[in-house]
Amino acid sequence: MAIFLAMGTHSPENCPMFNEKTRKVYMEYVSKRDGLLKKHGVKMLGNWIVLGEHLNVFVLDAPSSEDLEKFFMEPEFMAINAFDNIEVKMALNAEEVIKMLRQAK
Repeated sequence: MAIFLAMGTHSPENCPMFNEKTRKVYMEYVSKRDGLLKKHGVKMLGNWIVLGEHLNVFVLDAPSSEDLEKFFMEPEFMAINAFDNIEVKMALNAEEVIKMLRQAK
């Protein structure tokens, strides 16, 4: 399994807190999220929202980047891309990096 950080941002006018259309899209995704995660073997380890910055941060555990990509290609998630810019990064646990540093020459 691999850890991924997914960070989504949107403009204030597209904020689901204030925009009925984007709120509907986001709530449709949320209603199906658990099933879609399970379908692709992806686990959500955490989700944080920074309201004032219109930033949504997810920590995901996926079998592979391909499995995560398949999750992101689901229609309910793709609909969010109409108003969110989503950046995904693969991350390593700090302990893994320390182990690598100890083995480096």
